[in-house]
Amino acid sequence: MAATNTQPAETANNSGTRLLIIDDDRALCRLIRDYLEPLGYEVAAAYNGPDGLQRALHEPWSAVILDVMLPGMNGFEVLKHLRAQSSVPVLMLTARGEEADRIAGLEVGADDYLPKTFSTRELLARLRAVTRRAAAPPKADQAAAAEIVVGPLRLNPGSRRAVLGDKPLELTALEFDLLAALARSRGRVKSREELVEVVAERNYDVFDRSVDVHIWSLRKKLGDDPKRPRFIRTFRSVGYMLINPDFE
Repeated sequence: MAATNTQPAETANNSGTRLLIIDDDRALCRLIRDYLEPLGYEVAAAYNGPDGLQRALHEPWSAVILDVMLPGMNGFEVLKHLRAQSSVPVLMLTARGEEADRIAGLEVGADDYLPKTFSTRELLARLRAVTRRAAAPPKADQAAAAEIVVGPLRLNPGSRRAVLGDKPLELTALEFDLLAALARSRGRVKSREELVEVVAERNYDVFDRSVDVHIWSLRKKLGDDPKRPRFIRTFRSVGYMLINPDFE
């Protein structure tokens, strides 16, 4: 990690939050553990793909931090097997920070990603966001909210299901939140800053590129071509807008 291991001003109680790190970099695992345990996290580590998968499947975790490059089984394979049986939130680590790795992780079912140059503040912010999103029950007003319909796209906020035509969309919790935010503002541009707040549940500029990658993943799942968009239109240097393909 690029940043020094200094404790943040936030000291919210995270008692009962169990975190599994699957990474063969033992020094990094220790650094994350030493940073998070004083904040109330219970942190364990596995140092290869097969062991990490077994622990992820057979023990209760609040979240998993999963490296891409692992001995025995790479992170994408681990995630694919894990997603067949579990919806535990997963943060992917990419050593090279390549967008292709990030997109591949999101497509397989990662909830978010981090390059290995992440700061401790960024790690904590993303970790809290994915665990809070996964653990929170639907709000009463959200559960009762009407279905959002944009052309052939239907979103149910209560069940958090998305359907395109008659085909269910396999979206991560974060992708659903982004798509719902765009759908509620259909026909109006949502700035990256507004979407960052959906992703991170706070105004935190470091997430700007994360929003772009998640939008890329959403487009692929929607079968949308960014050059000739049917659903998500880009407004350069501004943000994104969901359009109704029936009226375009």
